[in-house]
Formats: sequence, C-alpha cells, structure tokens
Amino acid sequence: MQHLHNYVLGQWMPGDGDGIPQYHALTGELIGTASSEGLDYERILDYGRTSGGPVLRRMTFPERGRMLKALALYLMDRKEAYYRVSHQTGATRADSWVDIEGGIGNLFAYSSLRRRFPNEPYYVEGETIRLSKENTFIGHHILVPKQGVAVHINAFNFPIWGMLEKVAVNLLAGVPAVVKPSEQTSYLTEAMFRDIIISGILPEGALQLVVGAGRGILDSVQSQDVVTFTGSAETGRKLRTHPAIVQHSVPFTMEADSLNAAILGADAVPGTPEFDIFIKECRREMVTKAGQKCTAIRRIIVPESLLEDVQKALSKELAKNVLGDPSVEGVRMGALINRQQLERVQENLALLTAETPAVFGNWDNFEVVGADRNKGAFLPPVLLLNDRPFVKIRSHETECFGPVSTLMPYKTLDEAIHLANLGKGSLVSTICTQDPAVMREYVLEAAAFHGRIHILNRTSAKESTGHGAPMPMLVHGGPGRAGGGEEMGGMRGVLHYLQRTAIQGHPTDITAVTNQYQTGGAQTETPVHPFKKYFEELFVGETLVTAKHTVSEADIHNFANVSGDNFYAHMDATALEGTPFTGRVAHGYFVLSKAAGLFVDAKKGPVLLNYGLDECRFTKPVYPGMTIGVKLTVKEKIEQEHDPSKEGVAAIPRGIVKWLVDVYDETGETVAIATILTMVRSER
Repeated sequence: MQHLHNYVLGQWMPGDGDGIPQYHALTGELIGTASSEGLDYERILDYGRTSGGPVLRRMTFPERGRMLKALALYLMDRKEAYYRVSHQTGATRADSWVDIEGGIGNLFAYSSLRRRFPNEPYYVEGETIRLSKENTFIGHHILVPKQGVAVHINAFNFPIWGMLEKVAVNLLAGVPAVVKPSEQTSYLTEAMFRDIIISGILPEGALQLVVGAGRGILDSVQSQDVVTFTGSAETGRKLRTHPAIVQHSVPFTMEADSLNAAILGADAVPGTPEFDIFIKECRREMVTKAGQKCTAIRRIIVPESLLEDVQKALSKELAKNVLGDPSVEGVRMGALINRQQLERVQENLALLTAETPAVFGNWDNFEVVGADRNKGAFLPPVLLLNDRPFVKIRSHETECFGPVSTLMPYKTLDEAIHLANLGKGSLVSTICTQDPAVMREYVLEAAAFHGRIHILNRTSAKESTGHGAPMPMLVHGGPGRAGGGEEMGGMRGVLHYLQRTAIQGHPTDITAVTNQYQTGGAQTETPVHPFKKYFEELFVGETLVTAKHTVSEADIHNFANVSGDNFYAHMDATALEGTPFTGRVAHGYFVLSKAAGLFVDAKKGPVLLNYGLDECRFTKPVYPGMTIGVKLTVKEKIEQEHDPSKEGVAAIPRGIVKWLVDVYDETGETVAIATILTMVRSER
C-alpha cells in the first residue's frame, strides 16, 4: 500500500492523519491513501507567487513554449509507466490513451502556440486606437502575466489530462500553478508528477501538487490568482461563492458535468451513412471511460418515426460490448473508478428509471470477464427510453455519470432544438445530418446553450475527433449548467491568465513600452541600409527614407502587360463616369511593387527572403504625374528557432522582421500602407 505525497514548497511532503483510501477499480483492493491535512496553503500559494512566478514572467512566450515541448517529449518517453498505473482506474488502453497521450498532446499543442505570440514576456493585443487629432496621443492594450498562481481543482475521471490541459495554458502564459486532482484517483496524477519534478524542466515553484481533499486551499487566494474547477455543478457552485473568491474578485472558471445531447436529423434514415455513424457515435460515448466523461452523450434525441429503429440498432451494438478487466483480450469496457462512484450512479439511475424505463441493460445481472463484479466497480451500458420528453423532465435534470443514456423522440426540428436546450447549458452537442439547412438551423438556435457543436455526417466522420473529444485549440466549456466557463481555446485560453491593461501616451512612448512601432512615433534613420544589417543589429523604429519616383502612363501600361490586370479603371479613361476616379489610376499592386523597388537593396546580404504580407491598404488614388516615396520602418522583430542538424532554412539562425511600409505622395499624404515581413539572417 502506498501513501501519496504532496509536492509543495519545493519538496515532497506527506499529509497528516490516515488519509483518504484509494481503491482499485477492478478488484476493490486498497491501493493506498492520500492526505493533504496539515498543509499550509497560505505558504504554498505564496511560494508559487514568489518563487515560480517571477522566473516564468521573465521568460518569453517562445521560451515558455520550448519548455512545454521539452516536458511533453520527456513524458512521452515514459508513458508506458502511466498506462500501468492507469489500469487501476478501470480504464481500457483506449481510455487511458485519451487521458495520458491526450494530456501530453495538450503540452505539444500549446508549445506550438509560441509562434503565435511575440518574442516577449507579454502580448500586445489588437489595433492602435487614435485618441487625438494630430495623433500625438494614442491608446493600445497590453496583456501581462498575472502575478498570482493558478489553482486547478480537477475531477476524478481524467487524472492526467485534467492536469495537463490546464497547466499547459497557464505555463505558456507565465503563471505558476497548484494542481489539486481528485483524491480518488490522484495516485495516477502523482505518478506523472514525480517525473515532472525529476525532469528539472520547470522552474522551481512553477508547479505544486496537492493529492488529498485540499480543504482550505481557496482560503488564501488573492486578486492576482486564478481558480479553475472541473467536476459536479453542485460543488462548482459552492466553490464559486467562496468568501475569498468573492471578496478578492478572483477569476473563477468552471467546467461542470452536463446533460450533453446528440440529435439525429430526419434525413438520416436507416440505410444512410449518417444513421450508421450516429449509432456508432452513441455507442462509443456510452462505453468510453465507462461513461465517466463530462462530455459523454446523456440524451439521444431522434425523429419520432425512427425511435424504434434507433433503439434496436443501438441495443444491438451495445450487446456486443464485453465488460471486464481491460487487460483481458476482447474486453472493450472497464469499470467505474470505485464502488463509491458506482453507488452514486446507481442512485441516480434509480431516480431516472422511476420515470423512464430501461430498454437495454440489466445492472442487477450481467457478466464480467476476468474480474469479480461484486468486488469491482462494474456497471453495464444502460439505455433508457423517455417517450414523453417534454413531460418527463428528469432526463434533462439528472445525470448518471456512467454508461447511461436516455433515448427520446422529437416531431420537428424546433422540438429537437428545444429538447437539446432543456439541458440548460451543456459542454457539447452533436447534430448528425447531411442536410445543410438542418445543420445551420440547429447551430444558430442551439449555440447559445452549448459550448461546442459537433456536426457529424459522411463527409466529416472519417477524420472527426468525435463528440466527446475537446480539442486544445478550441474552447472547452459551456453556459448554464456546464459552468459558464472556458478552458483551453488556443490563444483565447492563454489570455485568461493575462491581465489586459489599456495604455495611453505618445506613439513614441507606446513604442518604447511595447517594442512594437506605433504610427506617428519617432523614426530613426541610420547611414547603413537596413537590408545590410543582421537581425540583431536592427531596432524597432529604425527607418529608411527612400528616393522618389514619378508615376507615368507607361508604368501603368507596363504593369498591366506583366500582371495581366487590365481592369477598366487602369486602362480605359472613357469608362470612369460614376466611379471615384478622375482619370486612369495606377494599380494598387503597382504602387506596392514600386515601393519595394524603392526600398529593396539589391545586393546579397542578411535578408534571406520575403516572408509575406500581413496587411495592406490603398488609401488614395495614384494618378500619372504624381510622385511617390517610401518610409520603411522596423515595426517588430520575432526571433525564430533553428536546428543546425536540419537542412535548408531551418538550419539558419534567423528572425522575422515586420516592416511598416508607408507610401506617400508629393503632398506627404499616405497613398498606401502595408506591413511586410522579411526573413533576416542572425549574426550568431
């Protein structure tokens, strides 16, 4: 028997007392105990803020991203050890894959986001706001890491994924975390956490672990902290109103279990691919993790005319399910995490069956392969039938957090949408149809009640990740019963751990603060052409003022011949009546191309290539006889990673330089403005 340890204050520490017993899901045997009694949470949270926080905040987004990648690679090399421990939770290999490699996949996914953020510890958001007539006073938004700690309170069903899907986000943002997994399955979290600490990849204080009940963990949260919770809606509501959270306005993100729905379109009749796909998806969501998923399908909503067909087809598929020890060949479904959880599911099942009878599954008499069903936490798949879903409302209020789903009919699409929305907010719903009108109507009318909508049909099924799989780059959460919070979501998720602050001042000053050039700020000319400089030598605000060129009709003709663009406004002076133009106008892309001809230094130098165009606007017509010039200004610098072991560009030390290209006429007025990117060699 093992006694789990907490990792806090830079050391492994047992809790006081006997601890909470943890049981093997398949045998009912005592695995060990977990205790967090006696821990000083005020010191623990302060340690994260003062030890891990400053180190993470000094790191840039790319540095934090590379840290996540290194950790993901390290854990992936050791994954088989976690699979062995995960077997004790009753999970099949496929179930454990979602938890273990799915969790590590979140680290990889958020590591890749480092390329979307600047090479800075902070993030500058959106566009500059002009606040004065002469543009000497502007506004912008900067987001900096919160100077607190993220407290993650996780559920029992995904001991690894629940940790990694959250810490990947806060660590990329530069915020340390205290992880409190469920005390029922924290033995699996602790197994991986020990490797995280041994790796030495994370700064000390960046991550702490509480394996027990964690009573009092929220008592010392402060305004700079962030709290996330995954679990039951009832527990979440209690935590959200904790006095410390209310008093200090602590951001609280809740992801609660919900009554997710799957809707079969009226077009998906037996014999269509959609019907078969729908049955397969419902079966999979009922048996995966023995139904212990916050995203599992709890309500199966089908056309009234297809109710019997769906019931027969789904029952036939469920009958193929083999329940037992996942280590035995042929077993497709394991156990609930312990008998305590089994009792809770049975209690809610009794509530539901008092109103909606079971049409498949006998939880009093079933076979278990390779294990004793009287010792393990086993429950077969159970399908209930609600023949009057607008009258029998328990199906929309009571959740069995196990392999239990309720089948119910609808007459019209409006009814189907109404039934789906009766769940009062869910994490996800699926609409299975090939009819564009049905999928559009469903999304527009149901989206307000669901955090994610999964459109399933023959065209998406092959590569679909499924109803129950939240994706790192998409928001995971939902309104109402589902908690009203958001997790993951790519860059959106990272922003939850950053403080958005409006900054105001002269463009030169805002440039100095953000390290991004602001239009109207000071521009510094140097005697050396910027294309002759290495990445390190360039600085934000450095400007090249070019020679000038007078546009001629020959320029317009020649560009039309080369480009094939013979648009009437450029070539036919007699066709301009009713247009904004007073004469033949130069092509916008000629103006931009000529600008490049004016600012480019032709000789070989540190500039490797043109990387692209971020934005471009043509703000004033350019007619023959007008004279244009260019101000080329370093707007932002983004260092890129390189690998000498690779070939081509990847092996070259380099960075991306964003340039502000301001093309102006003889009056000084801007006629075109663009942001172009070049790849520039680094000198190192």
